[in-house]
Amino acid sequence: MRLELLTAFPIVELELNQFPARQLARCKGTAMAHNSDIRDRLTISREEYADRRKQLASNLNGATAVIFAGKGGGLHDDFQPDLNFQYLTGIIDEPGAILLLNPNDPNPSRKEVLFLEPHLPELERWDGWRGPIDAKLREKHGFKALMRTSAFPQMLLNACKSSLKGTCLHPIAHHEQPVGPDLEVFQKLQQRIPGFQIDDGSRLIPSQRAVKSAAEKAMIERSAEITAKGFTAILEKLTPGITEFDIQEAAEHAYRSHGSRGPFYGSIVGSGFNATILHYRSNDAVIADGDLVVIDSGARYGDGPCGYGSDVTRTYPANGRFTERQKEVYSIVLESMETTIAAVKPGIAYAELDSISRKIITDAGFGDFYPHGVGHPIGLEVHDVQPDTVVPEGAIITIEPGIYLPDENMGIRIEDDILVTAAGPVNLTGNIPKTIEEIESAMANKTS
Repeated sequence: MRLELLTAFPIVELELNQFPARQLARCKGTAMAHNSDIRDRLTISREEYADRRKQLASNLNGATAVIFAGKGGGLHDDFQPDLNFQYLTGIIDEPGAILLLNPNDPNPSRKEVLFLEPHLPELERWDGWRGPIDAKLREKHGFKALMRTSAFPQMLLNACKSSLKGTCLHPIAHHEQPVGPDLEVFQKLQQRIPGFQIDDGSRLIPSQRAVKSAAEKAMIERSAEITAKGFTAILEKLTPGITEFDIQEAAEHAYRSHGSRGPFYGSIVGSGFNATILHYRSNDAVIADGDLVVIDSGARYGDGPCGYGSDVTRTYPANGRFTERQKEVYSIVLESMETTIAAVKPGIAYAELDSISRKIITDAGFGDFYPHGVGHPIGLEVHDVQPDTVVPEGAIITIEPGIYLPDENMGIRIEDDILVTAAGPVNLTGNIPKTIEEIESAMANKTS
């Protein structure tokens, strides 16, 4: 995960993806063939994707909208689609695909059209056969109207001439970034269609994504279960004299062995002084006796390089026992965390949660050593979209206070994933040992 410096749940706009990926993307069913969990894999249904598009279309007020999946590019990288495109279609293996939403089309089957790149037989010899556009492909993707991208310019022109309005769904870019792909094409059409207007709808999809469906919750819960397996492996492995990477490997091997394709983000394993570096990534130091080790990691659950995930941090003593000073500081962080989790409810301001957490740490004299916000939403991204200033019911957020004392070679952060419900917060990762007693007991009773 990435911690936000000195901010309390900042309002996050999705960054424009550069799509540095390759069109290999037949993500399903290879790397985990050995895994017994693959047979009961959780997925999002085609019907749910269709409902998401229907909800979005109902908020367009008759405007035309376009979402681009993004281009494949690199030879050695997995294709990562634009996450809004993935959210609306579930398609992760069609670089260059385009979704056109045209609520005004008199033909009901063409109110949404999916455009796919044409056949390229030579490329498909390397990356996999893509198949013709036929009833089977329409059924697979859940679209009645499928066309090749060669038809997109005329279809978009006709839609925009009819609606006289385009709504931008891609994030509005900073002035130093490239213009969003939908805004770029709408600006060109504005020069060609008299009276054509452009609206900002960039918060529409984030508002939908912020509230998790039952299927999304189930996938994140499964990720949390797998993540717990990884932290069990960490507790078994951790001892002075091994490397930080040994811990990373133990966790990530456990993820893959229990139904995950791997980590949701780059795992952080920092021991001693390295634990005070918020985004420490080297993970190569030898762990010393007496070190505290910060492990920030979570399993990704879903197909290929895509899917949902968990974001968990624990701080464990390398030798299995906290010193008195470590207990003192750790207890403050834990109190901050538990108090903040208890305050989580629908409608509370993100800033208020941060204040609750920060007050406990500041009152204990460590305010200057807590440089990041208390948490963030999670979903398709580890720092998922956050279109509002308050926490909605159905969101899943992290709570992760920390204290970092470089002069003492000690960093402590504790993080759990919290489902927001009207009945109270539900801790999805609270079964991973977290109290001093739980940690010391688990490390004293290793099976190996």
